[in-house]
Amino acid sequence: MNETSRYSLLRRRVAEEAAFLLYTMQEREFKQAKERAANTLGIRVLPTNLEIAEELDRIADEYEGEERRIRLIRMREEALKIMEVLQTFSPRLIGSVWRGTANKNSDIDIVVFSPNKSPVVETLINSGFKVTGIEMRPSAKDGSGETAHIFLELPSSDKVEIIVRRPEDMYIEERCDIYGDLKTGLTINQLREVLRRDPLKKFVPRKP
Repeated sequence: MNETSRYSLLRRRVAEEAAFLLYTMQEREFKQAKERAANTLGIRVLPTNLEIAEELDRIADEYEGEERRIRLIRMREEALKIMEVLQTFSPRLIGSVWRGTANKNSDIDIVVFSPNKSPVVETLINSGFKVTGIEMRPSAKDGSGETAHIFLELPSSDKVEIIVRRPEDMYIEERCDIYGDLKTGLTINQLREVLRRDPLKKFVPRKP
């Protein structure tokens, strides 16, 4: 085995171990998962977040099979119902349910845009949704400003996190630190179309 092949194999081993740590929820962040995996294996090679995400997707398919596909469609349908209720706040489906990579540990992530959280919370409660918590978190790496995170639990037991951002943030372009592409998400109309045409569609960049 040449040096390049050996290096690739070591990266793969760390990526597999890191993905397993994430899947079993022994770690929650990619950075900590890969560092712990490398330390456990005694390998001084760190894979990219993308390599770990690909292994995590593979593990979820292996362990969950058809149940995973059924769950994804259900979660996308649930997301659409929530987004229709919140349509005045320009909702977008983001996260793993948007990507099509959701597994048994995933929740539904939706971002909405409002000057404050109160009308969003009121709309959800008036529509019969069970709000289980609200957290205020820093909205920037320097700690300036706060973003509201509203948590719901659905009758299916699926969890939902709704992030309330400022209206002026609606057109800010952000790149994903896992896949490297723009985090566009899906609008209501786009999600409807996905459910109609290809409910299992994945939104991940193709390998070159």
